[in-house]
Amino acid sequence: MDARRTHTGWRAATLAVGAALAVMALATTGWAQDGADAPAAFDGPIASATDALWVIIAAVLVFLMQPGFMAFEVGFVRPKNTMVTAFKNAGDWLIVSVMFVLVGFGLMFGPTISGVVGSGLMPASFPFEADPWFWAFVLFQLAFAGTAATIVSGAMAERTSFLAYLVVSIGIGALIYPVFGHWAWGGFYFAEDAGGWLYRMGFIDFAGSSVVHGTGAWAALAGVIIVGPRLGRYDRDGRRAELGTNSVMWSCLGLFLLWAGWFGFNGGSVLAFDASVPLIVLNTNVAAGIAGIVGVIHCLTMQRGRDLEAKVLGCVLGGLVAITACAHIVTLWSALAIGAIAAVVHNVTYELVLDRWKLDDVVGAVPVHGFCGVWGILAVALFGTDLPHGRLEQLGVQALGAATNVVWAGGVAALLFLTLRAFASLRVPGMSEIRGLTLSGIVRPDDSSLDANADELLAAIEAEAELHEQEELARAGLTFRR
Repeated sequence: MDARRTHTGWRAATLAVGAALAVMALATTGWAQDGADAPAAFDGPIASATDALWVIIAAVLVFLMQPGFMAFEVGFVRPKNTMVTAFKNAGDWLIVSVMFVLVGFGLMFGPTISGVVGSGLMPASFPFEADPWFWAFVLFQLAFAGTAATIVSGAMAERTSFLAYLVVSIGIGALIYPVFGHWAWGGFYFAEDAGGWLYRMGFIDFAGSSVVHGTGAWAALAGVIIVGPRLGRYDRDGRRAELGTNSVMWSCLGLFLLWAGWFGFNGGSVLAFDASVPLIVLNTNVAAGIAGIVGVIHCLTMQRGRDLEAKVLGCVLGGLVAITACAHIVTLWSALAIGAIAAVVHNVTYELVLDRWKLDDVVGAVPVHGFCGVWGILAVALFGTDLPHGRLEQLGVQALGAATNVVWAGGVAALLFLTLRAFASLRVPGMSEIRGLTLSGIVRPDDSSLDANADELLAAIEAEAELHEQEELARAGLTFRR
């Protein structure tokens, strides 16, 4: 029954995606023909070929974060699920490459409609005679959108269907990321445009601690809550069990690819190759370095070394996420402080999410990209220079932006996940989870080498099924006894 439902879901999703693409093609063509809606001319701030080249190089560096995320996640999942994990990271780039260009970019950077969403900048109305930098910027923002989408896959790994992840990638690339991005960054493009409502308030998120990383993290949090933990992850008393990983070497490789990509992520967000770029890149690096050092010390001294390997990797990434919001307006000493605090934020929230809340975030995406992202947004007001408001007022604006990011990204993603759970296939069948995920959803043949704990997981399935049956009978006012 589960397999039939999965295949039905695939057919429905294929038809839905095809219909959506057709509607979007007609819509963008129609918008282009409407001279009132299409922007008359691009009014970007840059015309230098050197600047355009730098933005393209930065976009390539950000794109390298895709294999970085893939390697990082492949290291944390079990060997039986490495293939699907890798393909999920490829799949989100395929989806976002189309959806963001067709829909998302215009919603994000088109002339604003009441500060809520952009309009009139769809592919058919792109200014094809614009400065080459325009096209470099489209590519750069596409790489950002892909980063936001791929964060979700690691958190929900090893039990979420491939179909569900692709559908959520569509939602992130075409709606969730572009709309919040417009609120925070939408006033950048056209000089006469007032921009999104957060932009108007003076909200600062230089390279996307909230716009990119928070969006991916809070969407992932919604997914982790709704899909539930992996089989056997928590016992009946709520204690977290170690299910094993593939190889920490893969995760370390992913870390270095992500670290290198971040130089383009933050350095490229200047959108010009000017005198500010070197310090921005240096701030990025030292925040990550000190975060790793402080993270090790904090874990060993305050947390008895629990999950040390995962926390070291996560602290480095958390430092990178935190500095992303403010790398352009802080000193080197401030960058060190921001990275150090990010390490503590990561380690504390790592145990909060996995042990207190009992949420099975496989790669620790929510502590890294969510909570460290919030810290980075608040750090703008605490450490930044040349702020549009006084520090206290700026702190209020930053807090409002961070809270809005949580509600928007988490809320819309939750609606998508709940819809998938009700009408399609959000979670794979139990036997697929035991034997290893496949792209098609078909349960692979039994192979005892795939999981040494297969017997324990089978017992976990039976216990979980019994628990669900008890809950259903309780709702019906009946009792259950064996």
